[in-house]
Amino acid sequence: MFRTYLVLIFIFMFVCIGYLHADVLYLKNGRKIEGIVKSDAGITIELEVCSGSVKFDKREIEKIEKSSLKEADVLRQKCEKQKIETQNKILSRRAEEELKPKRVTFVNDSRGITINVTLNKKIDAALMLDTGSSLVVLRKDIAKKLGINLEGVKPDGKLTMADGKQINAKQIVLDSIKVENVEAQGVEAAIILDEISDAGLQDGLLGMSFLKKFNFKVDQRNKKLILEKL
Repeated sequence: MFRTYLVLIFIFMFVCIGYLHADVLYLKNGRKIEGIVKSDAGITIELEVCSGSVKFDKREIEKIEKSSLKEADVLRQKCEKQKIETQNKILSRRAEEELKPKRVTFVNDSRGITINVTLNKKIDAALMLDTGSSLVVLRKDIAKKLGINLEGVKPDGKLTMADGKQINAKQIVLDSIKVENVEAQGVEAAIILDEISDAGLQDGLLGMSFLKKFNFKVDQRNKKLILEKL
């Protein structure tokens, strides 16, 4: 039993060592592909390359050249370096794209500028652009759609509306506000607790707690809000 166990260990080690070899496949069409043979069963050979695995029909292969363990290590290091370089390039491109100014469409009428937003990645709302508001302001019904429980909540303070009227409000922090392809996270907001009849308020106000995260400009002529991340 013990001897059999040792034999199995030896066979397992032999198989693993075999997989460590870097191999070169010479195809009949003149191509040469470097990798590590993962499987050599049936009529196909599966070769592990830097980008993944690929299978070849054995009838397509002219010959297979085995490489040394040292060359296998070099191949692995090469693949790892390529993966890191590719990931860094992707992250760099994403960062560059994030910093580019984005042009967001808005609707402008007698009530003001309305911008469609997505709150916490699940609720759409129409907010009035208000650079005079220090916070994003939301109606109570929008807060309920977001799953914010307002029952028994005592007002944190007062909001002063454009007409000078003061109303009760509760301050929260939204996970995110997204305007088309522009997103800001951790945005402070005030929930209006009182019922108000101002139709011009829409679903709320897009105030400075969102806008301060950007360099922004209002292009009235083309009806675009230009947002550039800080």
